[in-house]
Amino acid sequence: MKDMGSVSSINISSGGVPKLPVSSVKVSREGLEGDSQNFHGHGGLKRAVSLYSCELIEGLKKEGNPIFPGSTGENLTLEGVNWDLFQSGLKLSIGSSILELTMPAVPCKTISASFSNDFNRISEKKFPGWSRWYASVIKEGTIQAGDLVYILDD
Repeated sequence: MKDMGSVSSINISSGGVPKLPVSSVKVSREGLEGDSQNFHGHGGLKRAVSLYSCELIEGLKKEGNPIFPGSTGENLTLEGVNWDLFQSGLKLSIGSSILELTMPAVPCKTISASFSNDFNRISEKKFPGWSRWYASVIKEGTIQAGDLVYILDD
């Protein structure tokens, strides 16, 4: 197990964006308690949790985008995480839960307000390494803001 960062923000909403911060949340196979999506392309067992990077958000802000944690619909905003290591199958221990990365999240027009020009700025196809990631829940548990994020060795 390698320590690779922490949970900066936990974000949920009853549908749509922005998702708003909470201090802790229960995580089930279906996703975060109190969170839902308005669009069928999000959610489900393979897209139960959406993750994004504080450092990437800061980089996007420097480009002039009005983005902030939760504004692109991510559930967990992580700080100090090496986003270059993210790939399908990577397992993360966060709080008492275990998540497995499944796929990069494809951006949609719902998050347009987070960008000055084009919401596709966080498209993995157009800008590799800048996308949010979806994860499935391997072990249900609780996550709190400030929890450490560990990469699990297989």
